[in-house]
Amino acid sequence: MSARDVNPAAGIAKSLSKFGLANRDIGFAMGVVLILGMLFVPLPAIMLDFGLAISLSLAVLILMVALWIPTPVDFNSFPTLLLVVTMMRLALNVSSTRLILSQGHLGSDAAGRVIEGFSRFIVAGDFVIGIVIFAILVIINFVVITKGSTRIAEVAARFSLDAMPGKQMAIDADLGAGIIDEDEARERRRVLEQESSFFGAMDGASKFVRGDAIAGLIITLINVIGGILIGMSSHGLSLSDAAGNYTVLTIGDGLVTQIPALVVSLAAGLLVTKGGTKGAANEAVLQQLANFPKALYMAAGLCFMVGFLPGFPVVVFSVLAAGMATLGYVMQQHVADQDRAEAATAKRESEKREVEDPIAEALRLDDLRLDLGGALVPLISSTNAALPGKVKSLRNLFIKDFGFVMPPVRIKDDVALPGMTYVISLQGVETARGEVRPGSMMVIDPGGNDTELQGERTREPTFGLNAIWVDQSRASEAELRGLTVVDPESVITTHLTEVIKEHMPELLTFAATQDLIEGQSKEYQKLLSDMSTKSPAVLLQHVLQALLSERVSIRNLPKIIEAVAEAAATTQNLRAIGEHVRSRLSKQICQSLVDSNGYVPVIVLGAEWERELNNAVSPGAEETAFLMSPTRVQEFVLAVRQQIQKFAAGDEWPALLVTPDVRPYVRQILERVSPVTQVISHNEVHRKASLKTVATVGG
Repeated sequence: MSARDVNPAAGIAKSLSKFGLANRDIGFAMGVVLILGMLFVPLPAIMLDFGLAISLSLAVLILMVALWIPTPVDFNSFPTLLLVVTMMRLALNVSSTRLILSQGHLGSDAAGRVIEGFSRFIVAGDFVIGIVIFAILVIINFVVITKGSTRIAEVAARFSLDAMPGKQMAIDADLGAGIIDEDEARERRRVLEQESSFFGAMDGASKFVRGDAIAGLIITLINVIGGILIGMSSHGLSLSDAAGNYTVLTIGDGLVTQIPALVVSLAAGLLVTKGGTKGAANEAVLQQLANFPKALYMAAGLCFMVGFLPGFPVVVFSVLAAGMATLGYVMQQHVADQDRAEAATAKRESEKREVEDPIAEALRLDDLRLDLGGALVPLISSTNAALPGKVKSLRNLFIKDFGFVMPPVRIKDDVALPGMTYVISLQGVETARGEVRPGSMMVIDPGGNDTELQGERTREPTFGLNAIWVDQSRASEAELRGLTVVDPESVITTHLTEVIKEHMPELLTFAATQDLIEGQSKEYQKLLSDMSTKSPAVLLQHVLQALLSERVSIRNLPKIIEAVAEAAATTQNLRAIGEHVRSRLSKQICQSLVDSNGYVPVIVLGAEWERELNNAVSPGAEETAFLMSPTRVQEFVLAVRQQIQKFAAGDEWPALLVTPDVRPYVRQILERVSPVTQVISHNEVHRKASLKTVATVGG
């Protein structure tokens, strides 16, 4: 016999538990429907007692959560909960009104034991006292708590919305400077959106609380007047008896609904007044009071002196003064102990940094760093600084165009640099520098001609073109002349882009390669690990670096891994493996070279150069060699460069088509002369690509 057969009740309870957890949404929806039903369906007294008890318990629960919640955003469901609780309280008010008006002539228990208990305990059976207490509670709730909470919520919502653009730019600036990573930036943006949504919702939710207070007051007046009229006309009661019965019941009903309303209003006020304070309310208040023990001493002295004024109770004020002075002394000692502990911790960390930090700081190198002179600091520190955002956008650009994950760029100011100078460093080595003029615009003639605009003549730092720095007021005039107008941030970003393109192989470190591998599916990771080589990750890194050096995208990493695995099964020659990978990427390579007419423009070699280059390739046991006299190499470079320059003037860059055996050597020869020119072999021409010969390199 199974355990289920022995104890069927346990199985049923377990099933019900699972059903309850899996259908919480249905339960919540049914609860809302029941609240709406109470507006129309009469409730018996026992059900009304149960509902009023739930209302009071929920109000206390909400208050406790509001007291202990670390930040207001952690209770962002409060506006929704406030609406439901308010609606439930109003529905109970309607049900109690129905019972009071229909059964009030029977006695003080006509509307249930909870209302009777409130009328006896708080009202003490005297409706005049009840009216006074009820009026005081309504005034406290409506005039003090709800009005203040509503105003604070309105201001918080407006300020939160107004501050959002600045906070977003601050996050982008920290991300661009490398202070935070993408995950932390995403988390900050999420919290920022939640704050804005929460305070906006609280602005509207505060109106629920005010409306609830007004509705409670109106319902109470209706109950009193309607009850007296019904008691006198329908049940033959005298004016005094009707007023006694119905007023006491109504005041008890008003108190049993206004007290939870007051508690929930207090919870709403605590949430909106919490603002940017973190931690539970008691922790925040006591911690901040502990920072000023002198204030407690002053308050204790004033209380002690007040006690000696004529007619004042000396004992009461003396005890209070002693208590405040004792609390101040305890807090002062706590602050002193905390300061000593923090000083000791800081000293230990300082001693530890003195030993470790200089070495660690000296060895740590940023992959990419942008140093700015003092005059360029506003480009990253002002509220509308665009440079961090533009630098950040480069990350998506390189991922899209090359499949290369650009490392974070650390942007910092350097007092040693001239004011308007910037320096781009790669792995601790200065790679490029330039100058920009904040507040001015750089004007460049695309044709390379000098312009007649008045301004400071300079050279564009990325490509060395003639340029002029002009005032922003002249920028529109330059654009009308067909000139290129660039702001300082774009000048720096363009320079940084070209530097990164040129040094992508260096930036693709082993760690970066490992990240790319871990981003692939398990099948491709296994395929890579099964290669017959000691370090497959290192082999893949070298292949990817070779592709990036020729501006070939590595975004299709699965196909590259497949090609490397195929080639590594037959050879360990890195150059041969790289050429095989390029042949597998033929469609991608040709597609990147297609012109506006759908052709792949190529420059071909004459028969003499093709024959001489092929003869220069000398096969070896493990590595082929390229043997060609320096004079002929120089002549070849000049011949190819002459053809390339014919098209470079029109910003056209046809590829150089050579045989597969000589392709890597020709690329190596031309790399320093024209790194932008693609060198492709016949193996890399896709079968569907349409070639168009635009020039021939003669012998």
